Amino acid sequence: MEKEIIASPHAPAAIGPYSQAVKVGNTLYCSGQIAIDPSTGELANESVEAETRRVLENLSAVLAEAGFVLSDVVRTTVYMTDMEEYAKINKIYGEYFGDNPPARAAVQVANLPKYVRVEISCIAVKTQ
Repeated sequence: MEKEIIASPHAPAAIGPYSQAVKVGNTLYCSGQIAIDPSTGELANESVEAETRRVLENLSAVLAEAGFVLSDVVRTTVYMTDMEEYAKINKIYGEYFGDNPPARAAVQVANLPKYVRVEISCIAVKTQ
């Protein structure tokens, strides 16, 4: 199987030596997204809820570029700088993943790129 590099113009460009996503067969490996608004290049960081929404919109754009949707996601990793904000992040996350959410790890970290509060990465699989 060959690997295909995925780059969506509707998500922020990579800010380092990595790809937004890599597709191998029917599996898509998405790099972590942070709350950069791709239309302005600015952070959407007025609240942790706004950050989480922007992150999930960015992930959705990368998924769409590869022909995937959020319901194809089988695994996420949520990185946050303050576990006290977990409930707020979780509420927004639940709005996007609904009744059949993917497997997930959620961890508190010391810091994230551009000093954001939330970063989410995922793995998606096309089963059809």
